[in-house]
Amino acid sequence: MTPRCAVIFAIVVLAVVVMPLAAEAQHVGKRPRIGYLSLQSPAEPRSRAFQEGLRELGYIDGQNVTIEYRWARHDEGRLGFFAKELIQLKVDVIVALEPPGARVAQRSTKTIPIVIRSTDDPVEAGFVTSLARPGGNVTGLSSISVELEAKRLELLAELVPGISRIAVLRNPGGPIAASSSARIERAARALRLHLQSLEARRAEDLEQAFAAAARGHAEALLVIRDPLFMANLTRIAQLAVRHRLPATFDDRELPQAGGLMSYGANLSDLYRRAAVYVDKILKGANPGDLPVEQPTKFELVINMKTAKALGLKIPPLLLLRADQVIE
Repeated sequence: MTPRCAVIFAIVVLAVVVMPLAAEAQHVGKRPRIGYLSLQSPAEPRSRAFQEGLRELGYIDGQNVTIEYRWARHDEGRLGFFAKELIQLKVDVIVALEPPGARVAQRSTKTIPIVIRSTDDPVEAGFVTSLARPGGNVTGLSSISVELEAKRLELLAELVPGISRIAVLRNPGGPIAASSSARIERAARALRLHLQSLEARRAEDLEQAFAAAARGHAEALLVIRDPLFMANLTRIAQLAVRHRLPATFDDRELPQAGGLMSYGANLSDLYRRAAVYVDKILKGANPGDLPVEQPTKFELVINMKTAKALGLKIPPLLLLRADQVIE
């Protein structure tokens, strides 16, 4: 081989070796982009649980991953605009851990993977075709809030012995009002409880709803999860105490706001678990093949200060079962 041919041969070999390495380096150097679509505000504490979950898996925002946060601040009308923004940014995955945001994301794209949290059965809600094999571009977690309504009624009956009439606060236009109502009615019949329906479509309706509860001689209150109520939990807690109604909800935010009690899935744990789905998707997993996860951690939270204000003595066994007692 002539010296010139040897040089040419060496250049060709070097190119064959270097080009794949350069391509690989470019691929490795690409920073994944996560779209976080939330109905809440930046102060929402569970977003930090999601961030912690990412950090545990080695993802640091601004270093090896970019998180595009979009906060609707309790305004559902902004979710669609924000979803379009995230799609235009060509995010690798959209995280929507509240049903309103999940629905908007699902309607907005059929190609970008979406990680959701559903408070209802994700199959019944139309998010996935089955829990084991979701199909499509949506997967994630369920907090089975609707399925736990019967348990919340049982806890109220245990807390207030002899109780017979419970008011149920619902937004008739809400995403889980219908499915919740059917389960609650079946549970109430089994426990021989009479239900009084309180309807509120706007924050301005809350005063009237509680006045109706007083006229109906309600002895306790069950609040059905809804974005409207999530945005007004402090007001609901205040009205419940004013009308001397022991109130329960699926989220610890109600007793933290001054309501009496909550029982439901540990949402912080679910938000942390959502990071696992993001990790798998960023590593190439098909969301349609990732089974929807059901909660494994549940929490009972009781506000003792509110119990005293209502003149209630919490049964000792119930206190022992509580995961948190707010003094």
